[in-house]
Amino acid sequence: MKKQTMETTVGIFVVAGLLCIGYMTVRLGDVSFLGDPYSSFFARFGSVSGLRVGSPVEIFGIEVGKVESLTMDQEKQAAVVELRVKKGIMIHGDAIASIKTAGLIGDKYVQIDPGGAEPPLEPGGMIVETTSPVDIEELIGKYAFGGVSSKDEKKK
Repeated sequence: MKKQTMETTVGIFVVAGLLCIGYMTVRLGDVSFLGDPYSSFFARFGSVSGLRVGSPVEIFGIEVGKVESLTMDQEKQAAVVELRVKKGIMIHGDAIASIKTAGLIGDKYVQIDPGGAEPPLEPGGMIVETTSPVDIEELIGKYAFGGVSSKDEKKK
C-alpha cells in the first residue's frame, strides 16, 4: 500500500513538472494557441545601424512590440524593418518611425509617433515617414578631426 502511495506521489510531481516546463516554453517562446496577438507593419530606413532583431518598439514611451526582421530593398536601396505591434494599437498613415538610442551609448529601439490625421494603416502596411539613427561616432569624429568647418558654424 505504501509503495502505491509513493508511486502516485512521484507521478503527480512528474506530471506537474512537465506542465510547468510546457507552460514556460510557451510563455518564453511567445507562442500563442489562440491566434497571433501582434500585427506586422513595415518601415523603410536609409540606415538601421545598431538596430537588432528583437529590439523594442515604443509608442509614447510604452513598449508595444518588437523588431521582427531586418531586410534590404535593393531596388529602393533602403533597409526594411518589420515591426510587430500588439493588435488594437492604431498606427495611421501619417505615422513617423524613428530609430532612437536608449541613453548615450545604449541599445537602439524604434519609436513610433502614431499620427492621427490620416486613416489607420492595415496590418502589413508601410510607414512612409522614417528617421534614421544619428551616428554619434561620426559626429564626434567630424568634430575631433576638423570635419566641422566655419561655414557650417555660420549657418547656425
